[in-house]
Amino acid sequence: MLPAVNQFHLLAQVQDISALRYTPAGLPVQDFVLQHESTVEEAGRPRKVSMEISSVMVGEPARRLQSLGVGRQARFSGFLAAQRNGRGIVFHVTEVQVLNSANHAA
Repeated sequence: MLPAVNQFHLLAQVQDISALRYTPAGLPVQDFVLQHESTVEEAGRPRKVSMEISSVMVGEPARRLQSLGVGRQARFSGFLAAQRNGRGIVFHVTEVQVLNSANHAA
């Protein structure tokens, strides 16, 4: 039996950042929306992909997301989970790798 794996990586831009909030335990939580556009190959043909995904960061890294700002491109890593209401998914970001203007890791 294969172990359960839930890893998601996305090169995207921050489209919207909500106000920082806190859990009842005092952990900072940052809700934001990521925008991704690319061309991928599917069935041997190019396909343009464009999407927005609701995202969240919990803990100290959440504070640093504000400094990234809207429109900045980065590589986001984490896992996918159901939204609280059970409709749709949320990308729980655990790592952010900021890219410089040449799209290389900074």
